[in-house]
Amino acid sequence: MAMTASSRAPQGGGSSDSERSPFVRLNELLAPHQPGKPLITLAVGEPQHPVPDFVGPVLAKHIADFGRYPANKGTDPFRKAAGAWLSSRFKLPRPLDPESEVLVLNGSREGLFFAAITAARYVGPRPGKPAILMPNPFYPVYGAGARAAACEPVYLPTTVENGFLPDLDAIDEATLARTVAFYLASPANPQGSVASRDYFLRLKQLADRYGFVILSDECYSEIYTREAPGSALECAGPDFTRVVAFQSLSKRSNLPGMRVGFAAGDKKFISMFLELRNVAAPQVPVPLQHVATVAYGDEAHVEENRRLYRIKFDLADQIIGNRYGYRRPDGGFCVWLNTSELGDDVSVCLKLFKEAGVRVVPGSYLARLQPDGFNPGAGYIRLALVQDGETTAAALHRLVETLG
Repeated sequence: MAMTASSRAPQGGGSSDSERSPFVRLNELLAPHQPGKPLITLAVGEPQHPVPDFVGPVLAKHIADFGRYPANKGTDPFRKAAGAWLSSRFKLPRPLDPESEVLVLNGSREGLFFAAITAARYVGPRPGKPAILMPNPFYPVYGAGARAAACEPVYLPTTVENGFLPDLDAIDEATLARTVAFYLASPANPQGSVASRDYFLRLKQLADRYGFVILSDECYSEIYTREAPGSALECAGPDFTRVVAFQSLSKRSNLPGMRVGFAAGDKKFISMFLELRNVAAPQVPVPLQHVATVAYGDEAHVEENRRLYRIKFDLADQIIGNRYGYRRPDGGFCVWLNTSELGDDVSVCLKLFKEAGVRVVPGSYLARLQPDGFNPGAGYIRLALVQDGETTAAALHRLVETLG
């Protein structure tokens, strides 16, 4: 069934409350209350595993480089390391050119934001109101980027029925014709679903047919417990036309505070992206790029990272079992639980905080209302398994004991 105009979100994306940060809303929800037990927070996806051992020595060696302005393009060693890592990690059509197809970012979040503005310039005029498509629930920066680019955010519901990925066959031609960009997260946040090669190929066919850009958010690609997720770049063709992938060291290397990532792909887009970033975007300090260069050349700490997450998902398998529609995600470190039979998700989160001292996010805070009033996140709660194994086990036991 095609997605008609009535299936699209209204311009502006719904209520003003739904446009706010889900974490600010969560803070306001919980502020009047005290946790019923010593607090364990599984709300924010902030990795708590140890920082890699090489970070300190590399920073110390290059500390003097904090005394100069960094170039927005990124250092040659960093871009070469990022490009080499992509070529070794994924089955790309060809190696990326680090000079023209890789660009350093101050973390993937700001890159994803500015990419929407670049996409609007790259694509040019559209018939009707230009649109940027995104999954629903989604990472809030996608919606912010769409609004900054003066585009209508179009929310594509991701539910258990469609495998928690946007249903590409449900988008009508009129919407596709005015599409500027399509945000896709694989592995998805919050559900952990992973796009298959066939899915990426189908999306690339649509991008080529209608002329929009795929903005592929792959910051969780290195967190998995079974098969390694693929990349949209693998299906982008020999010139990576209309495909840009975004990566970050936050999850892969437990460096969320370092704020280093990169964008890679279509060289025309990357060139336009750099022009915008030269006047508007934050630069990445050179010492941090030296750390990132080393990080992308080392897989030992990444495998250890995966091992620690594997242990915690084993705990979730054992403790949660078949409750709340739990399934071990294909990627990422979040658990997406259906608690709709226990009440609305906001009330469930408040109950967990007040009685169990466990802080989680209501699924409805991570999504937007569809025009028919349906919120695809409603009835779900999101847990980020970022704490150590012992703390995670304690939180999961409390959750099960409290919710039954």
